[in-house]
Amino acid sequence: MERKQQMDLAGAVGMVVFANVLAFNQVAIKLTNAGIGPVFAAGLRSALALAVLGIWLLVSGRRITGLRRTLWSGLFLGGLFSVEFILLFTSLDLTSVSRASITFYAMPVWLALVAHFTLPGERLSSRRLLGLVLAMAGVGWALADPQSRGAGDIRGDLLALLASWAWAGIALNVRLTRTSELNAEGQLFWQLAVSAVVLCVVAPLFGPLWRETDLLSLFGLVYGTLVASLGFLFWLRLMGIYPASDIASFSFLSPVLAVVFGWLVFDEPVGPDFLGALALTAVGIVLINRRRKTRAEVPPGPGQETLRNEG
Repeated sequence: MERKQQMDLAGAVGMVVFANVLAFNQVAIKLTNAGIGPVFAAGLRSALALAVLGIWLLVSGRRITGLRRTLWSGLFLGGLFSVEFILLFTSLDLTSVSRASITFYAMPVWLALVAHFTLPGERLSSRRLLGLVLAMAGVGWALADPQSRGAGDIRGDLLALLASWAWAGIALNVRLTRTSELNAEGQLFWQLAVSAVVLCVVAPLFGPLWRETDLLSLFGLVYGTLVASLGFLFWLRLMGIYPASDIASFSFLSPVLAVVFGWLVFDEPVGPDFLGALALTAVGIVLINRRRKTRAEVPPGPGQETLRNEG
């Protein structure tokens, strides 16, 4: 499809739909955890998503090349992905969707801070620095909100924070290592293949593999599988059509919508203080991601901006 220089109605609708899908994934993880051990559930999700990726490659006729030359960086990428989802799934087993999401989706804050020192062209402007300060203040405000603390657990909140750091590490990996030479399917392959093995092997260390499995927990697993495979590929399709800065500007929707879904599904408390903190975080993320437009913004190469949205 033809590359476009600005976001149009179809692209905006696609991003809003994807933000909803991504936000509900946090609810799906919590539903899955009710019936399957968190780490084992994450491993099953990766294994099933890997099968979906294989079907996608077969149907689309696309190929993955360069796996041998990216072996070590690919294993490292998969290791980071494994750590991220051990932390995220365990976090959502302990704390509320609302608190975990506002912390986890603050990833652009940590990425922007590290990228300032490590990536060319990613230095913090005054506007992005303001966004970083606002987002960090919003996260701190949300975690300090006394009304939401009753539904949360500081251990889960900290695990969500660590998961966001691991996610930022993944984004840096695909910018600074040889995995940047892979196409989207290749990067996704390393993440899913390594994590499917690692997570299933270590899962018994984190408690029983099966809990009270029911249709809701199985629904959560299937939903998460589709998000981890087809959802990721759909987002990359949009990345190939629209400017990366326009796509990134929609990232503030995911934490906002996740809080709404947490309230709707689990009746999680959302008071005025928490909403104010959420708004502050969202504004900060927009400022961090917003780039000055150029006349001819080129599409990002493989691994550039491909992992800004995940879950």
